[in-house]
Parts: sequence; structure tokens; C-alpha cells
Amino acid sequence: MTTTEIRTKFIDFFVQRDHRVIPSALLNPETYGDKTTMLTSAGMQPLVPFFKAESAPPHSRIVSCQKCCRADDVEEVGRTWRHATFFEMLGNFSFGDYFKKEAIEWGYEFVTDVLEIPREVLWFSVYQEDDEAEAIWKNHIGIPADRVLRFGRKDNWWGPVGDRGPCGPDSEIFYDRGPEFGCGHTDCKPGCDCDRYGEIWNLVFQQYDQQQGGELIPLPSPGIDTGMGLERVAAILQGQQTIFDGDGLKPIVEYIVQIAREQDPTCGINYGREGETDVAIRIITDHARALAFLAADGIMPSNEGRGYVMRRILRRAYVFGKGLGLTQPFLYRVMPVVSRTMGDIYPELVSKQETMTKVVRREEERFRETLQQGLELLEGIIAHLKARKESTIPGKDVFRLYDTFGFPRELTAEIASQQGFTLDEHGFAEAMEQQRAQARRSHSAVKATARGGMTTSTPTLFRGYSESAIETTIVEVVEREDETWLVLEATPFYAEAGGQIGDQGKITATGFRARVVDTQREGSVILHRAEDLEGTPTSGMQVHAGVHGLRRDAVQRAHTGTHLLHAALHKVLGDHATQSGSLVEPDRLRFDFAHFSALTDDELVAVEQEVNQHILQNVPVTPVETSLEDARNMGAMALFGEKYGDQVRVIRIGEETVVSLELCGGTHVRRTGDIGVCKIVTESSIGSNLRRIEAITGEAVVAHLRQVEDQLLAAAHKLNTLPEQLLTSIDRLQEQVKSLQKQMDALQQKSAASRVGDIISAAAEVDGIHVVAESLEGMTQESLSSMADQIVEKLDPAVVLLASVTEGKVLLVSKASPQAVSRGAHAGNLIREIAKLCGGGGGGRPDFAQAGGKEPDKVPDALSRVPDMIRSKVKSSA
Repeated sequence: MTTTEIRTKFIDFFVQRDHRVIPSALLNPETYGDKTTMLTSAGMQPLVPFFKAESAPPHSRIVSCQKCCRADDVEEVGRTWRHATFFEMLGNFSFGDYFKKEAIEWGYEFVTDVLEIPREVLWFSVYQEDDEAEAIWKNHIGIPADRVLRFGRKDNWWGPVGDRGPCGPDSEIFYDRGPEFGCGHTDCKPGCDCDRYGEIWNLVFQQYDQQQGGELIPLPSPGIDTGMGLERVAAILQGQQTIFDGDGLKPIVEYIVQIAREQDPTCGINYGREGETDVAIRIITDHARALAFLAADGIMPSNEGRGYVMRRILRRAYVFGKGLGLTQPFLYRVMPVVSRTMGDIYPELVSKQETMTKVVRREEERFRETLQQGLELLEGIIAHLKARKESTIPGKDVFRLYDTFGFPRELTAEIASQQGFTLDEHGFAEAMEQQRAQARRSHSAVKATARGGMTTSTPTLFRGYSESAIETTIVEVVEREDETWLVLEATPFYAEAGGQIGDQGKITATGFRARVVDTQREGSVILHRAEDLEGTPTSGMQVHAGVHGLRRDAVQRAHTGTHLLHAALHKVLGDHATQSGSLVEPDRLRFDFAHFSALTDDELVAVEQEVNQHILQNVPVTPVETSLEDARNMGAMALFGEKYGDQVRVIRIGEETVVSLELCGGTHVRRTGDIGVCKIVTESSIGSNLRRIEAITGEAVVAHLRQVEDQLLAAAHKLNTLPEQLLTSIDRLQEQVKSLQKQMDALQQKSAASRVGDIISAAAEVDGIHVVAESLEGMTQESLSSMADQIVEKLDPAVVLLASVTEGKVLLVSKASPQAVSRGAHAGNLIREIAKLCGGGGGGRPDFAQAGGKEPDKVPDALSRVPDMIRSKVKSSA
């Protein structure tokens, strides 16, 4: 029975029993409102609100096939028959409908009647205090008493996901794989650590809601949550020894072997011989599939949260690939195979294939740059410790591998454990904390708000959504160092939040006047920083508070612009391009988002056009006050890391067609046409898989265009032409430069040719090989190469190394004749050593290599060492 057939039969079985099919949720729990966990790791996870009666399920009975990802047991992947980081979980669920009797009855019926697994190979377990479940198995189903086992909380209690949530006792169905998979003990049964008994289905009886401290509170109505690992069942039904041999993963296994053979046809790598080669292939297979699904769901590699899990998985797979001889990035090549294998069930694998491939390839290339250095450092650390008969790698070294070379701590631990070493976890944690403390100290220079000296805690009423000026009362005057902050009973001033800077304006009264230069929030209290005070403010004073209207308008243009920009990035780049930060100022915005590469010119144009198209359409911008649950049901986008209350504000852009729908507490224009125009100014990288766009709106665009026009006029004036003819003039100048460059190159070649004879006559001889090591001023790399060719043609055997310093940079070229190579000379190795001495790097083939350096003053000393380097490498001519 194929994996597809098992999946279909499971869904159909429960549909026939009045279950409603729901699609798989994304692997990012934030997408369905769960901020307590990193990844979707169980079929019931997206359904938690239904179990807790926080919202109504679409039906009292549900069936699903949920994609899941867990990294808890990542070290076991590939070494056991069943572990995987990514897997599909088949499940049927009941919310206050049926309970233990039906769950057990249908579970047994599906396994024996539909999957046709013989009753004789099945075993069952229940929670040690669950008499009801045991009685159902024995008395209702008719299972012999010795086949129903009782276990404690460790084995037969499920949940919660994270440290709180629904949980309860469970009952498991086991498959006896046969004594050949066992430990050999006559009393071997389910619960043994060997691989004989495989758990194929877990029936969870959700009865409790575990609180943060561990307290169990009965759920409003008990439910059923079952989970059947699809890959495990497929391996059993297909008679395979591991999940990697089943039809779902086998195509990926075979492709990994194919890649290894392509990179090295003589490697002799095969799958199925067991041993470490099989383990590595399985690890790469599983991890590559997990990476495809994570990337397809918009998760990007990073140093935090779920992105860090993804990075760990990728780098672990890459290291194991290196052990197979895979020296070039290869995981990205597996993405299309995953798409072909599973794209019919998960269409996002097809639609996001290009994104998946780019994300994985870029991360591989980044890690490849530091992997070898990191491995060499780790090997050196281990060798040093072995010599001292120590077996614990210091925390500072583990941190250096993490911080400098990108080695996840878990990966270092795994590599170290293979040689019998452990990590100084405490020392690593201390080094991490020191770095965080340093970051906090650096951050402390950021402008502080008026936290000190305030006594009031009464929330400030914000009336700025509908009013820009109001009559109100001063509640408190807070003096902090040389700053004065006013707390008002009600205010039209928007306090800095969500990236939008605080409002400015004026607060006035009889005998008092102050300019508000900043507005901040401390908890629910809004504070107004006052400058240029005339008179003395006092608590209880009646005042007029007015916002700087033109400035607020400019801020609103930029803020609504960020929403349009976010929507445009989703449309042009994909759903993974989610906001990770923003700054909104008058007619200027900065928008940070997740993406794996710099935007192309075409992509930037497309994004900008998309934004301005919606501005020209002048569609309404409508704020909607609603509950958080209703906002999610509307499809409103919640931003990662933001905290929301039960009541939220949703900004809807569009009429019949919704352009953007985001949770946002900021102020906005009434219609998109009020923005005027939006212009992207810059796009840049701000970190791993993080990009930043800076853009301007409204009047700032007019000022920007005026500045650009002035620059064009100035440039045209310098070239004695008109602005519209600038490109033609520049093309003409470039042709002149190219012509002059060719003339200069020809003169250099002629000059070099005239020196070849002198250089040859001055060549040293090392054990029968002519050695030339010369420095020539003002040469290009091409000229050096041409001269080296001439020298090698006239001297054989010969090794030539030529250097030139141009604009403060060292250029190096090395060539070795065939006879010199046959005696052990290697141009690539020679130039690598010389480049190091000159503060650079490079390499190449035995007969030709080129490199560069940054320290011209080191060239004479480096060249003087060439003869000795040749002498130490070549074989004697005797």
C-alpha cells in the first residue's frame, strides 16, 4: 500500500463517520495565533482553541493530515528506523462529541480492516490509572489481557505542547516488527528500548488544561486527539526496515546518492549497506525534506527561534554531506525532488519551489565559507585536549565556533560526542550572556522615555484617532534630569509604537505654553515631552492639547505606505517576505522584511509600481475595532513579536478587493490617494536573510525629484550637453576610456616583453628547475599572466611567480611547466602560501594559479621565499 493510498484511506474512513476534513496548517504556529511554540509539531496544535473552548470548531468531528516538524530528537534521525524532523501526522479529533469508546473502536477497525494488519502482531497500552480504556480494549474489542499493558505518565500521557495547554492520558497501538528487530530477551514487550515494537497510533483522551505551574484543570468538554505517523505506517505496510526505505522518502535517498556520484564518480557510494554512509544519507534525506517544507511555509534561516531550528537542520545536513565527499552546495538541488514527490498533496512545494531553492542555496553558500575553518579549529581543539587527557571542550571555544564560524552548539556537541568529548555548557551559556549584556549596554544609549519619577498609573485616554485637538487636564508633571514630561487625562497625541514615531504639537493654557517634541508610552500611561516652557505646568491645570497637523499628515502618509509596501512585497516576492521591523517618520519610512537575496531592479520596479497603483486607485483605508479572534478569522495579518490584547484595531485597505488587512494601532490616511506618491530610495541587507527598504512619500518625493533633477543638470553641465543626452555622452566617454585602456595595456605588454629576456637571465635554479620570482610595477593580472606564459615557454622545467602592486593591492600570478609539475611543483599551493604572506588568499591548478593580497610592503620578503618553497616540494632530478 503506497503512502498516498494510506493517506486517502484514512481521510475517507473518518469522512464516512461524519468527520470534516481540514487542510494542514502551516509549520509556523504564529500563522494560526499560537505564540507559545516554535513549530507545528502535532496534528492537534492548530486545534488547541477548540479543545479549550476559546472558539467554536467548524465541526464537532475533524480529520486531517498535518505536516509537522520537530527537532527535539534530531540526533536520532538516521540512526533509528522511525525518527524524522519532518513528518505527516494523520489524526481524527472530537470536540465534546465522541470519546474513548468510539476512538478505540474506530482505531482498531481502521488498523485491522482497512490497513489489514493481522491482530496477532498488534499490542496495546493504556495509562496506568485508566481503567475505562483498558476495559474497552479487553471487553468491547476483545483483546487478550496479556496484550493490553499499563504504563505510567512517561509513556501513556500526552501533552501539553509547550509548558501549558490541553493534555490527558492516552492509549497506544503497537506493531510487532518481529524478533529480528528485538533485543533477544524473552520478556521483550512494548516499552522496551529496542526497535521490535513500533508505535503506529496514539489515541489521546484530552481531558485537562495544564497551567503554567503544572496544575491540571478539567477542560470544559473532553475531546479526542489521535496521531498516526504516516511514514511509520507506510514503512510497516511496505515491509521496509526504516521510514527512509518507504515510497515517500526513497526518491530523495536515491537522488542524494546520485548527487554524490556526480561530484565524484569514483566515490563508490551506495545506499543499503548500513554503516555511517547510510546514516548520513538518511540524515540528509530527512533534513532536505524538512528544509523544503519550512522554506515553503515562509520560514527563513536565522539566529533566533524557528529560523535557528531551520539553520541547525541545514548546517547539520551540510556537514554530513561533506562526510560523503560533497564539497559543493547540494541541498538546494533536492528541493525540486521534494516538490515532484509531494507537490500533488502540498501544492505550496510547487508554487514556492524557486523560493525554497534560493533560500537553501544561499544559506549553504554562506555556511560553506566558514565550515572548513570551523572544522579545522574544532579538530585542533580536540587534539589539544586529547594531548592533555581532557574530554570537555571549553565553553569559550564552543561560543567561538558558534559566533565566528556559525556552528550551532548542538552541531558542535554532536561532532564532539563522536570522539568521546562533551561540552562545557555552563561556560557556553556564560559567554552567550556576556555577549547579550554587551548588546544591552550598547543599546542603553538609545533615547530613554520618562520612566523615572512618575507616580500615576491611571491609563491615558487616547482620542487621537478622531480628534487632533482637545481640552484636557494635566494629571502629573514628571521631572527627569533636564527633561519635563506631562501626563494628561486624555490626549490627541499618538505615542511612539509599532514603528510610528510619537506626535509633536503644543499644550497651552492661561499663563502656560509648551511645545511637545515627543510622545512616549509607559504601560497604559502616555507622556508628552515638553520644551520651550512659558509658565509653570501644575497637576489639575486645564489645558488645550493640539497635534502638529501637517506633521501628523506626513507621518500617516508614510504609515499607510508601509502597509501598501508590505502587501506589494508579498505579491512580488512571496508570503515569506514578512515584516520584521519598521520606522515611520514624516513622509519617510524604513521597512525591514525577511528575504534571502537582494531585490533585482525588476523586482524593485514591480514593488514600487504595485504600491503606486493602489495610491492612484484612491481606495478607502478603514479602521475596524474588533476582537482578536474575529480579526484572525478575517485573515488579518499579525506581526511577529507584537503583543495584542483581546480587542484590536485592524486596518483594512480596499473596498471590494482587499489590498491589505493588518492589525495596527497606528494612525493612517483616509484614502490611499492622500499619500500622493511613494518612491523607494534604497534597498539593502541588514543581516542574514533580512532586507531593508527605505522609501519616501508625499512632499518628500517632490523634494527628492527636485534634488535628482538638480544633479542631472549639474552633470549635464560638466559634460557640456543636455540632460536628455547624458547617456549618449557617457557612452562616448566610456568608449574613449576603453580605447585608452587598450593602448595602455599594449604599452605594458611591450614593456613587459622587453624585460622577459632580463628576467630569464636572472632566473634562479633549484635542483634543475628554473625559478622566477619577480615584482613588476603597474601590471594588470592579464599582463602578468601573459608574461608568465612567455617565460615558461622559454624555460622548461620552470616555476614562475610574478607580482605587481596596483592601487595599493597586490596581484599575483603563478605558472609551472609540465616537467616542473611532474616533479611535484604546484602553482596553486605555492601562490596560496605567498598570498598569505601578503595578507591575502587564492589558489588554483598545479600549472596555473592567481591570487591577491592587501599588504604591498610584504611582497619583497614573500618573493624571496619562493626558491626555498620550491626546494621543499619538488623531487630530486637525480
